[in-house]
Amino acid sequence: MHRALATSTFLRVYVLLALALILTFGLALLGVTMVDQVRREHHREQLAELPMRLLTQHLESLPPGAHDDWLSAQARRLDLTPRVLPLEDLSLGYFSRLRLERGKVLIKELDGQGWRLQRLLSGSQHLLQVELVSLSEQQLRGLTELLGEWLAEVEPAERRSRLARVAGGAGVPLSLEDAPPEGLDAYQLRRLADGEVVMRLFPGRWSMAMYLALPGGGEASWLSIGPVEAFDPVPGSLQLLVALILLAVLGATIYLLIRGIEARMARLELAATRIAAGRLDTRVKVESGDFLGRLGMAFNGMAAQVQSLLGAQQDMIRAVSHELRTPVARIRFAVQMVEDMTDDPFIRRQLEGIDGDIGELDGLVDEILTYARLGNDAVNGREMEASLVDCRAMAERVIAALAPLHGQLAIELADGPEVEALAEPRYLQRALQNLVANACRHARTRVVIRLRGEPRLVRIDVEDDGPGVPAGERQKVFKPFARLDDSRTRSSGGYGLGLSIVQKVMSSHGGSTSVDESPELGGARFTLLLPQRPEPPALAARRA
Repeated sequence: MHRALATSTFLRVYVLLALALILTFGLALLGVTMVDQVRREHHREQLAELPMRLLTQHLESLPPGAHDDWLSAQARRLDLTPRVLPLEDLSLGYFSRLRLERGKVLIKELDGQGWRLQRLLSGSQHLLQVELVSLSEQQLRGLTELLGEWLAEVEPAERRSRLARVAGGAGVPLSLEDAPPEGLDAYQLRRLADGEVVMRLFPGRWSMAMYLALPGGGEASWLSIGPVEAFDPVPGSLQLLVALILLAVLGATIYLLIRGIEARMARLELAATRIAAGRLDTRVKVESGDFLGRLGMAFNGMAAQVQSLLGAQQDMIRAVSHELRTPVARIRFAVQMVEDMTDDPFIRRQLEGIDGDIGELDGLVDEILTYARLGNDAVNGREMEASLVDCRAMAERVIAALAPLHGQLAIELADGPEVEALAEPRYLQRALQNLVANACRHARTRVVIRLRGEPRLVRIDVEDDGPGVPAGERQKVFKPFARLDDSRTRSSGGYGLGLSIVQKVMSSHGGSTSVDESPELGGARFTLLLPQRPEPPALAARRA
């Protein structure tokens, strides 16, 4: 099982999701239970608030010597055990004492044998403690009668203010009415008129109310207590909230699981992008033996094999190019000897042609070596040593080198501000020189170089007034030894590697090369786009 979990990502995801589901349901159940317990305690405190406040109000109105007799009478009447105890004799915690001082009721369950209620007497260091087994009809009736007796001690006009002394903060509604309560039948009204406590049930609401007629009649003569709501364990709104929390936790859990897989896939995608850009030394970090780990190992093996094959190819090209130089030099030496030994015009013309072919072959060897050197840098993952290049000065050097070779053309540098680019100077100048030389081979009268500096980009355009490049062939011209069938043919010169070298130079700089139609001259417009990276600290320090 452990091996299956280690090698199967999906199985791990499913197992973790199942564990997360079980854990979330457990936490949700625990949360609902805790909330339910807190609500239950609050409901008990609300129910106990009114009788405890009523009992303490009675005690506070009696002299201390009459407390015991009154408590004994209430114990028989209400079927409970009341006592007055000194606060210092009880071992109460800090929060319990704080609740008592704030006038709250403490409730403690007595091992399933009832409850103990405690409330502090105002202005005293004593508290009233009541122990009861359960809440019965006798207690409800007795408490209603006790409240009625307490209100009957004053005139009807003062009853509402006196009731407010025990009603404030109680969880049970209390009211005094000037007319009999509505909803009672004739039998209940007769009992109410006879001075009995009438209890009314509300089955649909799971609650009850108590009514009592006070002596005196008229104003504030009907006492109404309730309705007293039954405890509702878990309301629907709370269940909905728990379900939403459960979904949120599951969603977050799934997101965290999937994010790990997505991050590893993103790293694999980044490595593939870097290799596609020519960084063949890029490898993926293998973190496990699951399918993503195996994919990473296969990817690394593929990259190593591609790097090895391309390295071998570049080494072969470089070796062959170097080896060609020796026979070419011997042929050139032999041609010069023959040329020195004869004065025949026909032979000398042929020797000059051979010498031109040797020069062309020598130039081709140089181009192949440059192309191989650029490819070898990409295969081995070597970074080019970049420095700030004055692009206008570089363009002027290129024009000075090529203008004498093309006297029939006007090679111009368009006016504009100074432009600096962070690049390898030698390779960037070689790329621009190749583009200008290519334009000179196909231009009729004019070649223009344009420089433009943007916030994060340097753009170099080389335009000519030649026949241009057909739209369908514009990607083909950057391939090694590519030839077009129309105006840009072998008769125009070149070796078919110049534009390929330009593309490799720009790729090694993270830039791009494109060709379209020149809007001003009508011929081809080759564009170099060179992204500008932050200046290295060492280079900035040297400049400073």
